[in-house]
Amino acid sequence: MSKLLFRLRNVPDDEAQDVCDLLEQNEIAYFETSAGNWGISLPAIWLHDAQQFERARELIDDYQQQRALRLRREYQLSKERGEAKTIWQSMADKPMQFFACALVIAVVLYFSIQVFLFS
Repeated sequence: MSKLLFRLRNVPDDEAQDVCDLLEQNEIAYFETSAGNWGISLPAIWLHDAQQFERARELIDDYQQQRALRLRREYQLSKERGEAKTIWQSMADKPMQFFACALVIAVVLYFSIQVFLFS
């Protein structure tokens, strides 16, 4: 019976590919499901053999720990070199989008607290 191993919703493509490569290197049989045409199905990696679940889970957990450490190091290096994007740089890149979001937030806050302010 198949067993769910790894959900792919909101997972970067490179991470999903790395997980598939990891499973193939360790000769663990798997298959993928997509979100479907409407995006409502479960995109995931499933194991054909549920008995391999523990081994596969350990491999993925180790990979994710290493990936997290690597990405943190890369981010720290980019911060030290001044290449990490700040909120002000994001605002400068897309000022209209930034102000539109700020306006929407302000409107939602206004309607959320107007009952307490004007009652």
